Amino acid sequence: MRVVPLRLTSGDDLRLELEAWMGRQQELAGCLISGIGSLSVARLRLAGRQEITTLTGDLEILSLAGTLSPDGAHLHIAVADNAGAVIGGHLCAGSLVRTTAELVVGLLPQWRFSRELDPGTGWAELQIQPAPDSNDHRERR
Repeated sequence: MRVVPLRLTSGDDLRLELEAWMGRQQELAGCLISGIGSLSVARLRLAGRQEITTLTGDLEILSLAGTLSPDGAHLHIAVADNAGAVIGGHLCAGSLVRTTAELVVGLLPQWRFSRELDPGTGWAELQIQPAPDSNDHRERR
């Protein structure tokens, strides 16, 4: 695994910046190891819902986790407002960094992640394969 620290700044779209960054990497699979910072706008899709919930204000990123592939990301985030109330869900585009986002990304050169529509879920779900030039033939789960 290659570990890369990243810092996003005020006004950056957290999801779109991560997806764009991953698209510029040679590796075809990645994961968020750590993510903290703050947002001024958080756009989340909550469990079991289709619509997006938008929060605004001073929001602390408590946790950010997920997978990255050249064709998209699956990211979950937990944020707290200035009263300490916590909410979490799928991170959507339009979530804007307030002051900073400090991220640590793991890139997985032996693997290829992609997203394909799963008829059972109705969502583009993670597909895991060995990287095209990988000699690592470990069993996939």
